[in-house]
Amino acid sequence: MKKFYQLSLVMVMAFTVILAGCGNNNSANSGNAGTATTAPSDAAATEAPATTEAPKAVKLGLVTDVGGVNDKSFNQSAWEALESLKKDAGADIKYLQSKSNADYEPNLNQFVKGGYDLTWGIGFDLGDAVLKVAKENPNANLAIIDSVVDAPNVESVTFAENEGSFLVGVVAGLTTKTNKVGFIGGMESPVIKRFEVGFKAGVEAVNPKAEVKITYAGAYDKPDTGKSLAATLYDAGNDIIFPAAGATGNGVFNEAKSRNKAGGTKVWVIGVDKDQSLEFGDDVTLTSMIKRVDEAVKKVSQQVVDGTFKGGTITVLSLKDNGVGLPETSKANVSAEILATVDEYSKKIVDGTIVVPSK
Repeated sequence: MKKFYQLSLVMVMAFTVILAGCGNNNSANSGNAGTATTAPSDAAATEAPATTEAPKAVKLGLVTDVGGVNDKSFNQSAWEALESLKKDAGADIKYLQSKSNADYEPNLNQFVKGGYDLTWGIGFDLGDAVLKVAKENPNANLAIIDSVVDAPNVESVTFAENEGSFLVGVVAGLTTKTNKVGFIGGMESPVIKRFEVGFKAGVEAVNPKAEVKITYAGAYDKPDTGKSLAATLYDAGNDIIFPAAGATGNGVFNEAKSRNKAGGTKVWVIGVDKDQSLEFGDDVTLTSMIKRVDEAVKKVSQQVVDGTFKGGTITVLSLKDNGVGLPETSKANVSAEILATVDEYSKKIVDGTIVVPSK
């Protein structure tokens, strides 16, 4: 009897342990009915859970030239590219706006010393500052638009502005009613010279009788100056103006809109860098010479995100690379016949039949 009692007691205790184990398993797997699991060992139960650190966001900095980040043109295109990378790749982005040439080096250094993964200099004028900062900080990654910086930690991107400007020159030469068209440059430099000579060559190729009046504003951030220069050109009979002058060119659009609103001779503006009809409207924008600064900035910045950045390289984006050209919106004001002529010249430039002057 005593043995029977002891045996019964052992069986009860064993049954209690089994029930307890089942209760624990049910608790751990609530909401997972029908899933077989294996209870963890004591060693596994006491082991600390593994932790995974979230990858750090790539930091991208952009230093504008004096035109400013909201110039509706060159700098704005570059900034929009970084905004796109923030959305698509979670990049940490920031810009510093330069009010004068003296700001270039301090602004670049602010990003470099702040540990940014890539620092952009936007514009030809930043070339010397980028070179100096790159040499002083050989472990930093830098990139520049519109200038070639000879340093192993800098990627340089330039464009064949003369080719795209030739095409809008074709449009201007075939559209003008007065045989007078104007060009307003920002500051004289090899880059703006490519805009100028390409535009003039395009006009002359299709309309030898047309006169191209060239003037410079001496600034990229003076809309009032642009407006004044435009007024002078329009008063002199120029019915189309092509400004390559950053925010200064915004004043040209303002003058043209005012004149068209008041009536009289219809005048046009040719946009630059971006499709400026999206900003200023089809009523005043004949076409635009698109320069894909946004694509260039995004492509090089993506290299940093992917870990494939290669300093010391030079990329030239031409008509063949779709780096320059006309927007689809051109058909709003440019006839199908003129656009067909533009296409013919485009093919000749790409295949080398026509070599557009650059200076």
